Amino acid sequence: MSPSARHPATTLSIVRHGQTEWNRQQRIQGSTDIPLNSIGRAQAAETGVRLREREWDLVVSSPLVRAEETARIIAGELGLPRPRVDDGFTERHHGDMEGLTFAERQKRFPDGVSVPGLETRQQVLDRVLPALARLAEGSEGQSILVISHGGIIGTLLRHFTSGERPRHNEIIANGSVHDFAFRNGRLELTYFEATLRAVNESFDVLR
Repeated sequence: MSPSARHPATTLSIVRHGQTEWNRQQRIQGSTDIPLNSIGRAQAAETGVRLREREWDLVVSSPLVRAEETARIIAGELGLPRPRVDDGFTERHHGDMEGLTFAERQKRFPDGVSVPGLETRQQVLDRVLPALARLAEGSEGQSILVISHGGIIGTLLRHFTSGERPRHNEIIANGSVHDFAFRNGRLELTYFEATLRAVNESFDVLR
């Protein structure tokens, strides 16, 4: 028997939550707990319907309300139990940038790095990768939905593509689904759902 047969891959599909008013206003959310708006709830339902094409075992969510509500809506569409919550999947902390628009951020923090309270991408990886590994190891061979955030997904994509994705004209849309496989103790990216940026969209929506 091959090692892959003894240890079947666990599928981890990470979904970005639905839209919030701060998303619509192009404000940086980070760990600020902003709820879904009506568009976001509709996006969550649409994503749940789309995901019926595949078989799922479990839904896990970030503790932030916009992710939790998205997870509950999706789980309802899929006929799955109430989602579990895992603090490891909360959004990247943006410190003093939270609540600012893109223009305000550019004025106050032009380099986007020297920001009090900003969680580095490496710090994000240091908590998210172990959380994914723990989840996969406890659910071997299953298909799991993880409802999280643009900043988390973007950081993972940059890590697994050596910074090549997302490209400058790609965004991680609300409700988008990105697939990873965990096998033999290793996580790998298998699918990135890219959405082309609108011509007038100047804000990095990975938040």
